[in-house]
Amino acid sequence: MAASATVPFVSVEEYLRSDPQPDMDYVDGVMEERNLGEYDHADLETELAAIFRNHRKDRNVRAVVEVRVQVLPTRFRIPDVCVMPAAWKRTPIMHEAPMLCIEVKSPEFTLKRERTRAQDFLIMGVPEVWILDPEKRTAYVLRGDEMTGQCEGTLRLNGTPIELDLAALFSVLDE
Repeated sequence: MAASATVPFVSVEEYLRSDPQPDMDYVDGVMEERNLGEYDHADLETELAAIFRNHRKDRNVRAVVEVRVQVLPTRFRIPDVCVMPAAWKRTPIMHEAPMLCIEVKSPEFTLKRERTRAQDFLIMGVPEVWILDPEKRTAYVLRGDEMTGQCEGTLRLNGTPIELDLAALFSVLDE
């Protein structure tokens, strides 16, 4: 009988002192890999950051990439893009729910895995999580337990000036 691999338990304090490269999510004592490293993923993430940065004043928002978000006392997730009000208080780690978290799906991770990560943001109080799939050129919007997908049109975050034209966003992958 083969022995099963064990995953070492890491305390919250150890995680916060660690400096893994690339940074990792922390889920109940276990450090987990995140999706990154491929060109289309990086290109789409950069485009998202640029869109939000270029519209920060007219939308009154701030966006950052790959910041640690403490979603629960023993869970830290690192979304690809976090959008928050412009007046947001800067802290090294986010402890309050952002307006929006955006994930860019990598081919090696399933949509189910991405949805599991997204659920942590929703539990924290983020109203919506957008998962963008560069391979399928599809956006998945999660609100509560509901997930919808769309391949065209505009994503809008209800009650805010935040919107994203999918054709324009995904066109960066053709350049």
